[in-house]
Amino acid sequence: MLAVLVLTLGALGIAVLRLWSYRAQMLEMAQMLEETPAESNLRLTVRMSGAVPRRLCRAVNARLEQGRQLCLETRRREQELKYTMACISHDIRTPLAGAMGYLELLEGEPERQGEYFGIVRKRLEELEELLEELFLYTRLQGGSLPLTCGDTAALPLLWEALAEFYPRLTAAGIEPELQFEREDLTVWADPDALGRVYRNLIANALRHGGGGLRVTGRDGEVCFSNALGPGPRPDPERLFDRFYQNSSARTKGGAGLGLSIVRELMERMGGQVSARMEGDALEVKLSFPGKAV
Repeated sequence: MLAVLVLTLGALGIAVLRLWSYRAQMLEMAQMLEETPAESNLRLTVRMSGAVPRRLCRAVNARLEQGRQLCLETRRREQELKYTMACISHDIRTPLAGAMGYLELLEGEPERQGEYFGIVRKRLEELEELLEELFLYTRLQGGSLPLTCGDTAALPLLWEALAEFYPRLTAAGIEPELQFEREDLTVWADPDALGRVYRNLIANALRHGGGGLRVTGRDGEVCFSNALGPGPRPDPERLFDRFYQNSSARTKGGAGLGLSIVRELMERMGGQVSARMEGDALEVKLSFPGKAV
């Protein structure tokens, strides 16, 4: 009987010690979690034996790492947004200041009302385009622009985009040349995103081109080609970088986001975009996936 009692007391003592050890370890882990910043690389360790404490420790560390990565990503996006706003602020102020200036001139020269109103309208259209690009870019970076891809007719969306730019194309003396293998060509894309890609490429050709616009299409591929105007040639390797502009771009408008948006949208749809120089012509190729990705 005495032996049984001793064994029972010994087992009870071991259980009490283990519970005390568990309590001490839990308190230590809680203190570390309370005092450790979210972005810290510090990870919990466990001294207790057994699979359950180790499993708990691994699960907590996994959640800590997820939180740290989320914190770092949030900070990165905040810094990127600040950088974007700083870079585009000059481009936004320029057309706005121009519009205000001509409105002031209008007060002193009412006989030139038609001319000045036309200039003010053009400046405000430039401002609207810049703000639209900025809004779309921030939505893309924030992940708040869902895309729904499927088999999409490539040519009708191009016709719509060209019709939207018809007045500007006519004013520039550009008559687009379309060469598609067949009119019912389809690509795997989101219709709204593909329309935006087309519009950005047409706008880029108008802004920096030297005349002429040729668009060709075949299975899984659409290419835009236009001659460049006088001045420095762009670097095809950097053309789709955010805010990339050659030395003459600032005088022609734009904030350097249009082609970056093209790349972002194409990648979101599972495709790619690339550029190359062919003599004095810039060729931009859109490559679409052959199936759902």
